[in-house]
Parts: sequence; structure tokens; C-alpha cells
Amino acid sequence: MHHSLLLVLTLLFVVFMLVMLGQRLKISYPIFLVLAGLSIGFIPGLPAIEIDPDMVFTIFLPPLLYEAAWYTSWNDFWKWKRPIMMLAFGAVIFTSCIIAYVSHSMIPGFTLALGFLLGGIISPPDAVAATSVLKHLKVPKRAMTILEGESLINDASSLIVFRFAAAAVVSGHFVMQEAVGQFFLSAGMGVAIGLAVAYVMYLIHRWLPTTPSIDSALTVMTPYFIYLAAEQFHFSGVLAVVSGGLFLSYRSHLVFPDGATRMQMLGVWSTLIFVLNGIIFMLIGLELPVIVHALGDYSIGDAIRYGLIIAVLTIGVRLLWVYPGAFIPRMLSKKIRTQESSPGWKGPLVVGWAGMRGVVSLAAALSVPLLFPHRNLIIFITFIVILVTLVFQGLTLPWLIKLIKVGEIDEITPLAEQEAGMRLAMMKVALQRLEEKYSVEAADNELVGFLKKDLEHNVGSTSARLESLECDDTEKAEVDLYHSVLMDIYARQRQELFRLRQHNTFSDEVIRSQEMQLDLDEMKIKRPGHE
Repeated sequence: MHHSLLLVLTLLFVVFMLVMLGQRLKISYPIFLVLAGLSIGFIPGLPAIEIDPDMVFTIFLPPLLYEAAWYTSWNDFWKWKRPIMMLAFGAVIFTSCIIAYVSHSMIPGFTLALGFLLGGIISPPDAVAATSVLKHLKVPKRAMTILEGESLINDASSLIVFRFAAAAVVSGHFVMQEAVGQFFLSAGMGVAIGLAVAYVMYLIHRWLPTTPSIDSALTVMTPYFIYLAAEQFHFSGVLAVVSGGLFLSYRSHLVFPDGATRMQMLGVWSTLIFVLNGIIFMLIGLELPVIVHALGDYSIGDAIRYGLIIAVLTIGVRLLWVYPGAFIPRMLSKKIRTQESSPGWKGPLVVGWAGMRGVVSLAAALSVPLLFPHRNLIIFITFIVILVTLVFQGLTLPWLIKLIKVGEIDEITPLAEQEAGMRLAMMKVALQRLEEKYSVEAADNELVGFLKKDLEHNVGSTSARLESLECDDTEKAEVDLYHSVLMDIYARQRQELFRLRQHNTFSDEVIRSQEMQLDLDEMKIKRPGHE
């Protein structure tokens, strides 16, 4: 017990140190952690670390999917549902078919059913790897929305293909009509179970006397409840978690109306997701020595050759899919041409090149039963595909984006301008409510009167700020100076808070509350779109 605990703590500490080093070197942390784990794994004397696929699917996958669904905009998801579905289902099935036939013809003794098994394993891109690489780059909002939406669903479609292929390997036959029916049954019932469990959790949050700590704990438990409920009946746990996450996210303003609860949940989930992602990408690298030793009678050279060919094929098939998927619907539908601007050639190229594979592929490969033929080769090929796509595509993606100078495809209102407009609308509503219902109180009550004057003043200042955000580059310099002055004031206020804490002038609770307010004020300036 002590040894296992020490190993876990050491692994976490190494992950944190490597993430900080990766930030200093400006390398996306999933790529850096895989490479570091790969190097550490071959150090003599270190204990072999094996990934339990059940641990990945049961412990890691539900919260990662739930968090991704929670922060997905339902409106954006629905707006771009066509390209999302074409990638999440069409590209996965197309990739699985190509990989199946190529591997069947290339690898001696490799049946078509095993080919589909391998195709289902390596067909889904990894969401975390792509978003971690892209989040600091100027990528069109449409491309980011499509990639994030695809990542929510493609795990489900690929795992369904994987299960059908595994059943075909065992039974020796494959009935397309039966497989299609089971596919839709698994997906549809998974969504239904996800919505049902999410609705129960919604009622608990909404009507029971919970606290911020209880709400935060329940949100961590929710994806596990949803996933296990769906998997218990052999339906898609992935689609269940995604649908449940989207359901609760859309109603979050009703579920969590308290600001304290939202702030606490933000801290809990950001820490949890960071730790889970860090561990899993580190484990991918550490797993290679175990995979190499398990190859047995296979030649390392042949295994590497098979892996590299399939990795290149995987990249090429995705690029081959994204362009017809982007332009054929436009050619066939006048409505699409009217409502959507052309994606051009740059946007699809970014979407195609961001198809990096990751933890779900490796977990699926490791879950192949021990008695399956070519099992060790399948796992090794999967690792090579992950390594090539994650490292090669991940490192070249920022360079590609800068080279082609991709810009926004659609007209997007800058974030700072949207926020200023939202604040102005909210203040006008508040001022209108005061004038309609509390005009007498505003005249008689000094505090209510001050509130009205403060709102009137803020409406004027926010209107002026909104006008400044719509100005030209010369006037933009004035806005930048304004932000610089605010940041300097916030820094001085932090120093004063530190002095007040030393002199015990105010309680720590009051000081922490003011520090949080300063954090929120700084975030408004530092967020993308304000710079």
C-alpha cells in the first residue's frame, strides 16, 4: 500500500514538473508528457507500469467527456452539427474501412475482422491533445467548434465499431444489417439513459438543500453514474455522458444559481481534469517498454513498418475526408451555400491536421482479449499511430497555422465587445426595473438612490467603452493604455491587501473575498479577445 501510494505521488510530482518545463519550452503538455514518459520508461531498474483499460474507460474517460460536454456551446454544436456528424461518424467509419482492408492485405494472417478491430481502435482523434495545442493559437471559431464537437461523439462511434469487430472475430461472421441495427440501438439508448440520469441529478441540485461542497462533489459523481448506468445495459456510455453533460450544462443557470458554487466547481474541475490528463498522457509514454516486450515472435522492424504505414494512412485518410465533407454538401444544397460562408481550403486543412490520436485508442487496444490473434501487434501498431500523430502532427500544427495564415471564416464579434454589450444590456434592465418598481424607494432611501445613480453612471461608461471597442487602430491604443492602468492599479491593490493582512486590520475572510474580486477583474482583461 505504501509503495503504491508513493509511486502515484511520485508520478504526479513528475507530471507537474514536466508540465511546467513544457510550458517553458512552449511545447503542448500532452506531447511533452508522452515523450518524457517514453524516455523515462526505458531507464533501467524502474518498475514496469501497465495501463489497465478498464481503469481508463471507467475512471478517466467519464469525467473527461463530461467536462468537455459541459463547456461545449449547444448553440454552436447544433449550428455546425452537419460537419461534426460527418467527422464523428462518417470519418470514423471511413477510416475504419480503409484501415481494415489495407491491414488485411498487408499483414500476413490478419483477417478482415481484425482489420476492422484495428480501424475502430485508431479512428477517433483525441480531444485533449488537439485543444491543448490549439488553445493558444489563432484558429477559426468554426474549426474549433467542429473539432470540439467531433471529439464528444467520435469515441462512441469508434468504440461501437470496435465492439462489433471484436464480436465478428469471436463468432467468425459479420451481418451488416444486424450490426447497423445494434449500432443505432446502442447509440440511441445511451443518449436516453444519459438524459434520464442527468434529469435525476438536475432535480437533486435544483430542489434539495445542497451546499457548494455537496454540489461540487455531486458533479464529480454524475459522469460516473451516467457512464456506469449505460454500460450496465451494454449501451454507449460515451454518448450517455455527453448527452447528460450537455443537458445539465444547458440548465446550469437553474442548477447552480449561486456564484459561490460555480467558483468552487471551477476550481474542483480544473484541478481534476488537469491531473487526469497529465497522468494519462504520461502513462502512454511509460507503456511502450511493456508493449515492446509483449511483441514476442514479431520482428520489431516489421512491427514498426506496419505502424508507420498505417499512421501515414490514418493521417492521409482524414485529409482525404475533410475536403469532400466540407464542399460536397455545399455543391448539393443551395440552402447551405446561402446560410454558410465557404470554409475555403485553410479551415478544413487545420481540422484535418488536428486529428491526433490519444488515450482512448490505447485503452481500446489494451482491452483486446488476450486470446485474440495478433493482439500484441495491434497494441504496438496503435502506439506507433498515437506517437506519430500526437508528436509529429502536434508539433507541426502551430507551424502549419502560422504558415497558411488562417483567419476567421465567419464574422465573429470580438469577445470584449460582446461582454461590454452584455453588461450594458444587464445594467439597462436593472435600471429599468428600478424606475418601474422602486422609483419611490430611490427617492426616499439613500442606498437605493445611490444604486440608481451608480447604474446610470455605469451605463454611460460602458456605452463609451463599447464605442471604443468598435474604433480604429489609433483609438485601440487608448484602450490598451486603459487596460495597462487598470492592471497597475490591481497590482497596487494586492500589495495593500498584503499589508492589511499583516496588520490584522480586516479578517482573512474579507481579504480573500476582495482578492477573488481582483482575480475576476483581471480575468476580464487577460482573457483572449481583450488583448
